[in-house]
Amino acid sequence: MENIKLIATTNMGLEAVTKRELLDLGYEDLEVSDGKIKISCQLKDIAILNLRLRTAERVLLLIDSFRAETFEELFDKVFEIRWWDYIAEDDQFIIQGRSRKSKLFSISDCQRITEKAIIEKLKMKYKVSWFEKSGPRVKIEVSLLNDIAEITMDTSGDGLHKRGYREVNYKAPLSETIAASLVKLTFWNKDRILADPFCGSGTIPIEAAMIEKNIAPGLMRDFDFVKFKFFDEDIFKEEKKKCYSEINYDEKLEILASDVSHKAIQIAKANAEILGLDEDISFFQKDIRDLDLPDDYGVIITNPPYGERIGKEDVDELNKELGELARSLKTWSYYIITANENFEKNFGKKADRNRKLYNGRLKTYYYQYYGPKPRR
Repeated sequence: MENIKLIATTNMGLEAVTKRELLDLGYEDLEVSDGKIKISCQLKDIAILNLRLRTAERVLLLIDSFRAETFEELFDKVFEIRWWDYIAEDDQFIIQGRSRKSKLFSISDCQRITEKAIIEKLKMKYKVSWFEKSGPRVKIEVSLLNDIAEITMDTSGDGLHKRGYREVNYKAPLSETIAASLVKLTFWNKDRILADPFCGSGTIPIEAAMIEKNIAPGLMRDFDFVKFKFFDEDIFKEEKKKCYSEINYDEKLEILASDVSHKAIQIAKANAEILGLDEDISFFQKDIRDLDLPDDYGVIITNPPYGERIGKEDVDELNKELGELARSLKTWSYYIITANENFEKNFGKKADRNRKLYNGRLKTYYYQYYGPKPRR
């Protein structure tokens, strides 16, 4: 199992961001489609991608792909797989399913048939009639699209947005993977001030600091693949060491994170301290109307309250305040994610670019205003 195919899943609209990450990591044989990128690679890359990818949601191992228009075809094709290469006798294997635009549209039936085929195959190897499933977790998915079934193993386990630093959330937080994507879609770098006037749990400032200090996002968490029967745990330990050795501890950053809520600031500070970033990010309680920033080619990346978090009139007023701040700081660039379709009207200016993104199932818009380039 030296040469393998992995699938990095993404939020819709962020495929290009994850593809750029993969290219920067040196991967070239990529196949991009809606919400996922297939990567031709080797076994050790399971560890590398889970540890290092900032914008992907999961890393899946592609076991097989085939056409299946009947349950008999599905059973037979799944049964052909040498499942003992992937699943140990005591593994707690869980079958998940998805189906879209396929004759086999019943997800529960697809899961049941897949599990039956796997069990029947494993019985041949392990010579048992019952599997207790008391060992490590192994999540297997049968996914059908246009009658093509893909059988995958979830190497990540919990979603990659669970970095391990956000022990407490404040109200409706932005996921870590989306926050990292927002930062990567800007021109901000360590030589410019970054500000988030609606920082909430501190996710955007923390993800920005992790990017610039080259802190791998998977260093503080566990992954299911580490316990897979075919994976050498020493590979994971070695790749983790490499990640630690590449952290830019001495990188100096100027990141300002504010919020009107004292509770939000307390939570954000605690989250940053877990990563040792409390000296890189200045957290303080302040209303956006009282924000005092130097007009020095800074960058605002923010997720202002919207929807059920706050009334419509308050949303409109906050967006107007953002517009007034922008007019007072003419050298700054602004990047705002919101579900409010009237944002540009209230902000007072049409965005240079508006990118549609999905925060979970919620359709949002990423309004991008490019300020002037900093003087050399």
